[in-house]
Parts: sequence; structure tokens; C-alpha cells
Amino acid sequence: MKFINSDLEKNAVVQRIELPGLADYKNVFIKREDLIHPEISGNKWRKLKYNLLEAERLQKKTLLTFGGAYSNHIYSVAAAGKEYGFKTIGFIRGEAYNPLNPTLSFAEANGMELRYLNRADYKNINSINFQNDIIKQFNDAYLIPEGGSNSLAVKGCAEIINDIEIEFDYICCACGTGGTLAGITAGLKNTRNSIGFSILKGGGFLKEDVKNLIKNYNGKEFNNWDIILDYHFGGYAKINYELINFIGDFEKTNKIQLDPVYTGKMFFGIRDLIIKGYFKKHDKIIAVHTGGIQGIEGMKNKIKKILASHLSVS
Repeated sequence: MKFINSDLEKNAVVQRIELPGLADYKNVFIKREDLIHPEISGNKWRKLKYNLLEAERLQKKTLLTFGGAYSNHIYSVAAAGKEYGFKTIGFIRGEAYNPLNPTLSFAEANGMELRYLNRADYKNINSINFQNDIIKQFNDAYLIPEGGSNSLAVKGCAEIINDIEIEFDYICCACGTGGTLAGITAGLKNTRNSIGFSILKGGGFLKEDVKNLIKNYNGKEFNNWDIILDYHFGGYAKINYELINFIGDFEKTNKIQLDPVYTGKMFFGIRDLIIKGYFKKHDKIIAVHTGGIQGIEGMKNKIKKILASHLSVS
């Protein structure tokens, strides 16, 4: 399959960055996974890579998956389907959108058939019985879990560290379903530390999920990783003025966009932990930019309201 184009992965360069308010701290670097592909961005490329090869091996014609209305995963699966010749079906959490938001509009424009599951039914999407029932309806479908996180995704994300040429002490990523953190941790093989920043309120369950993803991938357990639960800003896609202001300062300083759902929260957390002494002055930190810039468009109205509210108060 032409999908395996290792040259694209060379775009994921590592560069030094400056965190707002920490100009003297010179040991933070960013790995630009967001530059791998314009639409199959960052960790979604890594997660889909081996899943697409498996779908092709099994001669499946349809990719079937799940996600929220602003999901980077839904966006990327739709793009991958169009580019590599798969039909795509996305089961979306909640009620039908009319009009479609920017994420779902892009997915539909790229050929994805959108179906909606009420929130009660959506809670069952990881149930084997539920998945088997869906597969029966779509005999030619290859099922990819929500967020793309399965053993093949872990295999792809384990490759994130392969081309990092500098020595480092910590590597960090945002954590939604745990697949990226599981892959990075498996790739490190207990040599250095990995940290996930949960973007979910009450994300403690992710620790067990990551542990299981690693074990299902290679049968091993590692103790060189953790998930920080303190920087979700109220939960998935929840933001406030402090986060928006930080992201704006980061972009002005580094000329790099962050999304407010994932990478913005991670970098905010890294800076706060440096200030609090969690990271030491000599520690070298690599933060993985997992893409998701498409999500900014869907958050614009919320950002405008928060900024307007802040201005009216001040």
C-alpha cells in the first residue's frame, strides 16, 4: 500500500521551544508529529498506519469507527479513507448536527457516512457483543476503536521515538484514550520516562487502560510512565481564559499553533510542573505535538465568548 511512506515521517522534526514566562529554561523540545501529513495528523497517522495495512490484508473495503462530534480521529479516518480507497462510516456520539460542525462537515465531504448513537448506547462501543452486532451489519468493515487505540496503534506510536536524536529524560504527550502514551512507553522499553497529560476530567481510569494496551501489545509491564490528571480544565474540550491566553503566548513566542483540546493543555501542564519543581533545571523534556489543529475551527465560537466575557469583566 502506498500509505507506508516513511519519508513523510521525517517531517516530525525535534526543535527547541520557549515556554511563556520561562525564557531561562532551555531544556524543552517539541517533536512535530503534526507536520507528518496535512490531514492525517500527528498521532492519528501513527495509529492508523498499521490498522490500514491490516484492513488491506484482510481485504476489507470499509473502515468503521467511533468518535465525538469534534474528534480528530473521525477527521483523520475520513481523510485516510478518501486518500487510500476505503469507504468510511463514523458513529458519532450524541444527536445529529444540523448544520454540521467543521469536523463533521470535513468528514462528510471526504465521503464518510455519518451515523449517530445516543449517549447511553455510545457507552457500549467497547463491548465485544456491541461490536460484533455492528460487524454483522457491515460484513466488509474493519472496525477501529474510538481514538484508534488498539495494539496496532500502539505499534505505530512506539515508532514516535525512533528518530529522536537528542538525549532526553522525559517525553510527554496529551492523553485521551491512552494509545499514544502506551506506544511511546513500549518504545522506550523502560529506558527513560514518559508522561501523559489527561485531557479528561476523572481520567484516572486511563492508567489501567494504558497498562492493558501495553500488555496486549507485547505482554510486558513497565514502570517508567505516569499520567498527570490536573490539567484537564474541566474536561474534554473545556477551556478557560487562562488556557487561551497561554496558547496565544506560546504561538507568539514559538510560531507554532497548539490546539486547546489536547496539546495546549499538555504544554500548560509542563510549564506549571517546571514552575512547581516537578521537573529539575537539568531535565531535558520532549513534548510530542500530536496535531489536532483542525479542532481550533470548531472551538472558535467558544473561544470568542470566553475572550468577550473576560474583556467585559476587566
